[in-house]
Amino acid sequence: MKFARSLVAAAVLVGLMAVEPVFAEGATGGAAEATGVKGLAIIGAGLAIIGAGLGIGRIGGSTVESIARQPEAANAMFTPMIITAAMIEGAAFFAVIAAFVKG
Repeated sequence: MKFARSLVAAAVLVGLMAVEPVFAEGATGGAAEATGVKGLAIIGAGLAIIGAGLGIGRIGGSTVESIARQPEAANAMFTPMIITAAMIEGAAFFAVIAAFVKG
């Protein structure tokens, strides 16, 4: 659990380093423009990817442990594992695209 927390903290720090200034001087000679949303999109995309990685890792680990306990049921466990991993990857992909489109 500590490793997962440090991954989240690292993603937040990388996202904060990528944050653009909130007020930037534009071509109009001093008009303030709000441009600080891109960094938040990077944080959101990073958190989505980390969450998906942790979820897929947990699914894989649980499946391997289940197969080790009951090897004859390996074929019955494989398809639900793949379907669940694909659903998590699809949700993570959607979150990353939404973060960059919205940001």
